[in-house]
Amino acid sequence: MNRTDALDMVRESISSVIPDADVTALAPDDAFREVLDMDSLDFLSFVEVLSERSGIRIEDEDTPRLTTLSGSADFLVTRTQ
Repeated sequence: MNRTDALDMVRESISSVIPDADVTALAPDDAFREVLDMDSLDFLSFVEVLSERSGIRIEDEDTPRLTTLSGSADFLVTRTQ
């Protein structure tokens, strides 16, 4: 998976959990949980959706890397290489 595909997957996963979120306005290093007022259940759903879409098992200890678009994309790219 390349970085562009990973960023798209992260944005799509956020949008599936928070349909009215303006993911196009997110900067790569924005903490999207804070910017989008994502509560813990929304974040858990995001992690589950991202795991399902990517086919990557995401452990609890991986979640601190999934707080920004950039960090999430880097995580996906690294795990798929």
